Amino acid sequence: MSTKSQAIGINKADVCELIAQYQQDGDEEVQQQLVKNYRGMVESLATRFAYGNEPLEDLVQVGMIGLLAAFKRYDPSFGRSFESFAIPTIVGEIKRYIRDKTWSVHVPRRIKELGPKVKKAVDHLTVELQRSPQIVDIARHINVSEEEVLETMEMTRNYHALSVDTEIEADSDGSTVTLLDLIGSEEEEYGRVERQLTLSKALHVLSEREKEIIYLTFYDNLSQKQAGDLLGISQMHVSRLQRRALSKLREALWHDANALVEK
Repeated sequence: MSTKSQAIGINKADVCELIAQYQQDGDEEVQQQLVKNYRGMVESLATRFAYGNEPLEDLVQVGMIGLLAAFKRYDPSFGRSFESFAIPTIVGEIKRYIRDKTWSVHVPRRIKELGPKVKKAVDHLTVELQRSPQIVDIARHINVSEEEVLETMEMTRNYHALSVDTEIEADSDGSTVTLLDLIGSEEEEYGRVERQLTLSKALHVLSEREKEIIYLTFYDNLSQKQAGDLLGISQMHVSRLQRRALSKLREALWHDANALVEK
């Protein structure tokens, strides 16, 4: 069914009269009458662009915005029918929406405008050359540089972003994982660093010999006997100093934790 045949409920003279009345006083009843008459035309135009992931309902709504704009701007004195004036307006509104509003990430306008040209060139050249066109073929066909073609092809991959909940096949058995599962995992080293920093702040309560014992046995991972041999003291003495140092540290950390809670 042709586009113009979608709007045959009101004859041409009545359409011009209703549009003139709407332009004069913005009567909502007149607007509804006109919208109802041309809704089929808008839906037909929107259907032509309902490819990819753009919902047809959204494109129809955008087309309606173009239709209302056409009602306000139409001037019959130019000798054009309303349909011939409205269709480019509606189509232009839909194209701008697709160009500007449906990208998942921001890209330059020149890329948005060049994308359809590149796609059209690829389709045309594939038929003409009977092979997949090379970058140089596309660039020459649409009179742009090869760099611009490459940039456009790379950017158009960002037209839609995948949800982190998107499932992908993980193995040959059909098990699946989400993209979020692959993005990263909890880093335990952050907690380790935080604990070390907290402990470092509490070391001031220890004597120099107690600090040496703590560093040798916990940081350098020496046994009590090895630490004793290094310091020239017995293993029993090391054990006693270690217990006393740990007791001091626990008490200091407990006081620091309580101070934070009180704040």
